[in-house]
Amino acid sequence: MSDNPFFEPSTLAYGLPPFAEIREEHYLPAFERGMADQLAEIAAIVADPEPPSFDNTLVALERSGVLLHRVRLVFDNQLASDATDALQELAAEISPRLAAHADAIHLDPALYARVRAVYEARETLDLDAQALRLLERHHTRFVRAGARLSPAEQQRLREINAQLASDATTFRQNVFDDTRARALVLDSAEQLDGLPAGQIAAAAENAKALGHPDGTHVLSLKNFSNQPELASLTDRAVRARLLEASLGRAVESNGPVAIRMAQLRAERAALLGYPSYAAYVVADETAGTVEAVDAMLARLVPPAVANAEREAAELAKAAAADGITELAAHDWAYYSEQVRKAVYDLDTAALRPYFELERVLRDGVFHAANLAYGLTFTERDDLTGYHPDVRVFEVFEADGSPLGLFLGDFYARESKGGGAWMNELVPQSELLGRRPVVVNNLNIAHPAPAEPALLTWDEVRTLFHEFGHALHGLFSAVRYPLFSGTEVPRDFVEFPSQVNEMWMDWPEVLANFARHHETGEPLPAEVVARIDAAEQFGQGFRTVEYLAAALLDWAWHTVPAGQEIADAQEFEAAALARAGLALPAVPPRYRSTYFSHIFASEYSAGYYAYIWSEVLDADTVEWFRSGGRTVRASGEIFRAELLSRGGSKDALDCFRAVVGRDPEIAPLLKRRGLTGA
Repeated sequence: MSDNPFFEPSTLAYGLPPFAEIREEHYLPAFERGMADQLAEIAAIVADPEPPSFDNTLVALERSGVLLHRVRLVFDNQLASDATDALQELAAEISPRLAAHADAIHLDPALYARVRAVYEARETLDLDAQALRLLERHHTRFVRAGARLSPAEQQRLREINAQLASDATTFRQNVFDDTRARALVLDSAEQLDGLPAGQIAAAAENAKALGHPDGTHVLSLKNFSNQPELASLTDRAVRARLLEASLGRAVESNGPVAIRMAQLRAERAALLGYPSYAAYVVADETAGTVEAVDAMLARLVPPAVANAEREAAELAKAAAADGITELAAHDWAYYSEQVRKAVYDLDTAALRPYFELERVLRDGVFHAANLAYGLTFTERDDLTGYHPDVRVFEVFEADGSPLGLFLGDFYARESKGGGAWMNELVPQSELLGRRPVVVNNLNIAHPAPAEPALLTWDEVRTLFHEFGHALHGLFSAVRYPLFSGTEVPRDFVEFPSQVNEMWMDWPEVLANFARHHETGEPLPAEVVARIDAAEQFGQGFRTVEYLAAALLDWAWHTVPAGQEIADAQEFEAAALARAGLALPAVPPRYRSTYFSHIFASEYSAGYYAYIWSEVLDADTVEWFRSGGRTVRASGEIFRAELLSRGGSKDALDCFRAVVGRDPEIAPLLKRRGLTGA
C-alpha cells in the first residue's frame, strides 16, 4: 500500500484530505500504521535519557499520532455521512482496537511517570498559561483514564473499554439499519395529503432511489422521535404509522446493548472511584457535580410540564372539532400546526418558499458571518469532497487573508446517518502548522430534479446552528492540538452553535435571506412577528421532549455499579415516571434504543449539555443585543475571547471575558416560557 494517500500529508489546499484518491481499502492499513507509529513515538518519549521536561514529554505527546489522527478524522466522518457495508464492518473491527490503543498509552506506567514528574514540578517551570493548561489537562486525562489503578484493575478497565467500544459500534449500526428498514412506504400520493407538492415529489424520488416501484412514496426517518411530516399529514392513520415506525426503532436489538453499556460504564466509574458514571463524566465538565445538574433539571421540569399541559388543552379543543376524543402523540404536531394557523395566522408549510437552501446559506448564514466577523466565502469547484453532494468553500478574513475551508454536505441520503453535525477534517494547530478544515452535515430532503430545496423554519435553525460549530473550528487559534476548535467541555460545546442561531431572525439577516424563491418578495414583517409569537406556543412540548431525553440519559448513567436492569423499556418507563415526564402524548426526543447521542457518541451522561449551554447562550444573546456596541464590535469580542480559544482556557472564564460576569439563568427562563421556575 505504498500509494496509500493517508501515509503522507495532503498536498491540497489547507491539507484537505485527497478524497478523490481515498478508497475503502486504504483505511485499515492506515489505521494499523498510524497506531504502530504512535506507539513507537511513545516508546521514544519513554526511552529519552534526559529528565522529563515539558518539551520532551508534553510537546512530544502533542506531536505524536499524526497519521492515526488524520485517518481517524476522515473515517469517522465518512462512516457517519456516507457509510457502506464495508465501512460498517471495519468500524466493528477497528473500534475495540482503537480503545486498546488509547489504553496502551494512558496506562503506560513509564509514560505516566514522566507526565507526573513534569506536573509535580509545574510551579518551577515558568510555563505560559496555555502550556500550563496543557500540562494540567494531560495529567488529568491520564488519571481519569486509570493511570493510578493497580495492574489488575487496569486489566479489567482495558476489558471494559474494549467491550464498550464494540457495543457502541453495534448500537450505531443497529440504529442505522433499523432506521432504514422502518422507513414508511406508501402506495399513493393521496396518503401524503397535507404535505407541500415539493415534499411529495421528494418522497417519490426517495422511493425511486430505494428501488421501490413507480407510484410508491417513501418517508425516511430522521434520527429523533417526532418526524417533521407529522405536522402536515392529514391522514391520522398515516401519522400513527409514521410515529410508530419512529418510536419502535431497534427495540429488540439495542435494548440489551444499552443495558450492558450502562452497567459497564457504572463498573468503570466505580473502578475510578466515582459513585456513578454521571459523577465521573460531570466532574470534568463545567457543571462540576451531579447535584448541580440535578438541581437545574429539577427546576425546569414542573413549569415545562405545566406549559405542555396548557398546550395540550388547546390542541384537544382543535382535535375535538375533528371528532377526536383523546389527543395522541401522533396528533400533537398536526394540531399544533392547526392552532398556529387559527390563533397566530401562521401556516409554517407556506413559509417554505421563503427559505430556499442556497439563499439561506449565502444570504443568511454567510451574510451573518460577514456582519459579525468580516468573513467572505468563495466556492472552490476545483477541490473535491467525499461525495458528489459535498461543496467546498474557502473562507477569508476581512482583510482578504485565508482562514480555512468549510465543506457543506446538506442533503439526506440512504448512506448517511440521521440528524446534523459538524466534524473537523483538519484541526487547527500552530504547533503542527495546520489551518482548519471543517464540515457541516445536515439531512435536508433532496429535491426532485430542477426543483429548489425549500427548508422548514427548523431546518433554517439547524443550518445556522451547525455553522456555529463550524465557526468554532474555523476561528481556533491555539498552539496545541489538544485544544483545537471544539475541544471544550461537552456541556460547553453547544454554546457557540446555539448563539449562532440568533442570526436567523436578526432583522438585518432575516430580511436578506427570507425571500420567495420565485418572486423575490421578502417575508412580510407581520409574518415575522407571528413566527415570534408562535414560537412561544410550542415551548412546552419542545422543552418536555428534550428534558425527557436528558433525564433518560441521566437515569441510565446514575445507575450504581452492580445494579441489575432486566428490561430497557421497563427501565425507561420507570425513569420517566420518577422524573414526572411520563406524558403519553409527548414522547422523549430520543427513546433509549435509538439514543445514539449517549450510546454511540460523545454525549453519554452529557445530553443535559444542550440546556446547560443554553443558559450561556440566552445570556450571551442578551449581551449581543445590549451595550451599544456594533454587531461587528461584539463579534470581534466573542471571537477573540471565546471562539478562538478552543480548550486552551477555562470555558467559563471565556464566557466571563465576553459578558463580564457569571452566567444568569433568567434569559433562558424567559425564552422557554419558564419564568415561574
